[in-house]
Amino acid sequence: MNAVPAMLPPAPERIVGADGQPVLGRHAGILRGCDWERLAPPYARGALWRRLHHKRWHYVALAAEQMFCAVAIADLGWMTSCFAYAFERGDGDMLANFAQDGWPGRFSASLAADAGGTSTFSRRGVFIELGPAGLSLRSPWLEIDACFGTAPAPALVASGLVKGGAVHATQKTGGLPLEGEARTWRGEYPLHGGTASIDYSNGLLARRTAWRWASGHGAGVGFNLQAGFFGAHENALWLDGGLFPLGPARFIHAADDPLEPWRVFTEDDCLDLVFTPVAARRDQRNLRIAANRYVQPLGTFSGWVRSAPDAPKRMVSNLAGVTEQHFARW
Repeated sequence: MNAVPAMLPPAPERIVGADGQPVLGRHAGILRGCDWERLAPPYARGALWRRLHHKRWHYVALAAEQMFCAVAIADLGWMTSCFAYAFERGDGDMLANFAQDGWPGRFSASLAADAGGTSTFSRRGVFIELGPAGLSLRSPWLEIDACFGTAPAPALVASGLVKGGAVHATQKTGGLPLEGEARTWRGEYPLHGGTASIDYSNGLLARRTAWRWASGHGAGVGFNLQAGFFGAHENALWLDGGLFPLGPARFIHAADDPLEPWRVFTEDDCLDLVFTPVAARRDQRNLRIAANRYVQPLGTFSGWVRSAPDAPKRMVSNLAGVTEQHFARW
């Protein structure tokens, strides 16, 4: 008889408790209360250190029949940035791909204090508003109006300690029913029937931070995997309305050619997928005081997943998603 997979406990009311201690681990629910200034020893840090090490980003991927889009807003403490792209899945064309930097705070970007809030970016003809219920984007290259429905499974809330930093927390939300429209120079693309997945991350990170990431989501199945600065904290599987923790992830790929196939699997024998990239967004900058090397291939995953090592395998075919290889000196 198959064992019943372990379910995650509910997310805490606030990720930093009344005693100043962070609530660590994996939970199901909503990430709230990332009040890092309230941290007590041994996690407390001074105001200047927090300003330099506090990093937040808000990312959404929209997977529809004709198009795959991704939009992100980031606050690095000393600067802000955004990016967006739109890829037509039928003929393999990248119809829009842009990025923009700005000043922190109200001048360019305002990042939500936690996953229950809304983040905005506004500068030089680009406006983005991203929250739990939808996305609005205006730019000369791409416009998106998207509404998100209720996810069939709870969101993952993960928090943990970071070597060289202090504490990091993230909420991953997958399988959100999608409505709306994306508009490019080529025309209008309906998003009806697609799914959205959201990544809200907020933490006190090390000056040098690196990771590999994989994420794919559909109506009945989705997953999130990370290997790097955050270990296995955010590894999870969404399956048939349930949310299940996954073990450490392994990424096998050609680091110098990210458009070659990737293999991703977990050490607990609950996921084994091959990712076939079709395009990629890249960014490589060296600003002396900071540097960024980043590639995010987009494509499809095929293989199998299961909720426990002795549960039946669920076959996965052509599940839209992304992988990522990222190094930051920030």
